[in-house]
Amino acid sequence: MRSACRTRASSAGTPSARTPSARVPLALAAGAAALLLLSACSSGSAADDPTASGTPVASPAAAPTGEITVLAAASLTETFDALAADFEAANPGTTVTISYGGSSALAQQIVAGSPVDDFFSASAATMQTVTDAGLAEGEPATFARNALQIAVPVGNPGDVTSLADLASPDVKVALCAAEVPCGALATTVLEAEGVSVTPATLEPDVKSTLTKVELGEVDAALVYETDVAAAGDSVEGIAVGDASTPTTSYLAARLADAPDPDLAEAFLAFVLSSTGQDALADAGFRVG
Repeated sequence: MRSACRTRASSAGTPSARTPSARVPLALAAGAAALLLLSACSSGSAADDPTASGTPVASPAAAPTGEITVLAAASLTETFDALAADFEAANPGTTVTISYGGSSALAQQIVAGSPVDDFFSASAATMQTVTDAGLAEGEPATFARNALQIAVPVGNPGDVTSLADLASPDVKVALCAAEVPCGALATTVLEAEGVSVTPATLEPDVKSTLTKVELGEVDAALVYETDVAAAGDSVEGIAVGDASTPTTSYLAARLADAPDPDLAEAFLAFVLSSTGQDALADAGFRVG
């Protein structure tokens, strides 16, 4: 197209043979036409200029906007609050609303039809409840792991030093309910160590279990090591087992009927990104 413009400009600037009296005005007219043609060519044709009217242009992907509802295991509270704030700051016009709780109860909410975009579970078993119902989009992704730790009140009034001490009838122990991932993991670990515990209370999620320790209502609780870290100086932690001790895996999925699937995918990708993984690692989760 540009070569055609050059050819036409060249011919337009060459007046045809006329009498001397007509040559000057014709030359002026031809020169003006050439200038107009050259100007048009220099600005580019519709084919050369992708922004020209009538030419389809591939626009850049629009930044995500809107609001999503996320259900996440209670043990993710502090980390996900921070990640949601970072995601919203990086994507103005987005809102991430997160409800936390025991993963088993959250899974039941999804199965019951609650409008949810993303689900972040603290165990494969609770995620299986959702996938068996055909409600997850694609294969859930493992994004972190967690291990148990004994939490005791400051000063350790029950003088607890190991799992074996939790079997003493003089030690009041709080555990997560068996259907909750932290409770299921506690059962597995205690059985593996041959320790039998009669809990003073069974709690619906790990945060409620830890609160019993913070309030001094029990002498010890089996919770995740990340929750002990998040509690700061309000509790003390005692290691459980070694590298071979069972852990729990955290799985994430976008729901098949997510009200805002694009934004749900964007937040899920953010959690799985190096930024999300670094935040989880900083909180004490095991990643990679």
